[in-house]
Amino acid sequence: MALANSPKFNHLLAALPPEVQERIFPHLELVKLPLRKVLYESGDPMGHVYFPADAIISMQYVMEDGASAAISVVGNDGLMGVSLFMGGESTPSRAIVQSAGNAYRLLGQKLKTEFNRHGDLLQLMLRYTQALITQMAQTAVCNRHHTIDQQLCRWLLLSLDRLPSNRLTMTQEFIASMLGVRREGVTQAAGRLQKLGIIDYKRGLITVINRLKLEQMSCECYSVVVEETERLLHYLPPRIVLPPDTAKH
Repeated sequence: MALANSPKFNHLLAALPPEVQERIFPHLELVKLPLRKVLYESGDPMGHVYFPADAIISMQYVMEDGASAAISVVGNDGLMGVSLFMGGESTPSRAIVQSAGNAYRLLGQKLKTEFNRHGDLLQLMLRYTQALITQMAQTAVCNRHHTIDQQLCRWLLLSLDRLPSNRLTMTQEFIASMLGVRREGVTQAAGRLQKLGIIDYKRGLITVINRLKLEQMSCECYSVVVEETERLLHYLPPRIVLPPDTAKH
């Protein structure tokens, strides 16, 4: 409940000056986001933007045959709906809840009104958009040039950075749809990570038990995203690292 009662748990909202918060916060609506809820479909007009508090939203590109792959993840580091204030009003991607939780929803017109003041919110949104573009670009490079093991490590790390714990509730089928790979590939990659003592996976629950090794197994795409986010937004995600004796249990 502490998370739900504080819009400032979202880092973008927390970074706004007090006078901007006073104009925006009264219009925020707390909403629950169940797993796999679709917030936007491809081509749908956007009426709201979402500032996740303890949920993760994934932006997916869906092919004509139904195949899909995630091109970005958004958690308490940002917002879902940049197309709205960038003038596009819609997107060819699908926004789907990857990890259930809460978010603050704001009418798009309210955000655009503040955006058009050409003040602090505009500068913050543009910097966040650049960070998001970096994540999308690195995801495209990673999907093309790196192994499924590396892609899975990158995706797990990006997800962990946006959650308050080291656990993710996720089926292998859903992970495969996020990465745009076959389920068998995810099963094998997750099995290798489990044998190395990096994760524990059972009944759709992934527990990361060795964060440092997970980072070592990942490719450079993860660090590029983190460094650019820190440069643009002066925000480094909290890293949950369990002590060695904890990881044994």
